[in-house]
Amino acid sequence: MTDIRETGATLDPKYDANGLITAVATHATTGEVLMLAHMNAEALAVTLATGKATFWSRSRGRLWTKGETSGHFLHVVEARIDCDQDALWLRVEPHGPACHTGAPSCFYRRIENGALVRDA
Repeated sequence: MTDIRETGATLDPKYDANGLITAVATHATTGEVLMLAHMNAEALAVTLATGKATFWSRSRGRLWTKGETSGHFLHVVEARIDCDQDALWLRVEPHGPACHTGAPSCFYRRIENGALVRDA
């Protein structure tokens, strides 16, 4: 059985108990996963209105637009939501590295034999 949230045309995100939804950003051209963060309703609204990926910082307790201090904005090409509207997928064009470490992606290490190995 499906409900209207799954089959309808109305954006109705299912936020968690903290008012957040998970958002993954991928490079619009290459498909590479760049970062994962969380959004509240305000962050989603700002993202959709401005075209700049904006998130809720759980550690800082405030909105932050990716690139607000570095200038490395993520410009949203397309926003998608999953079938039950509890996760977002942002296809973006990055303007600089996506990770605060300077790496192109926050997923710059892989796990091999229980250790972390940095990509070249």
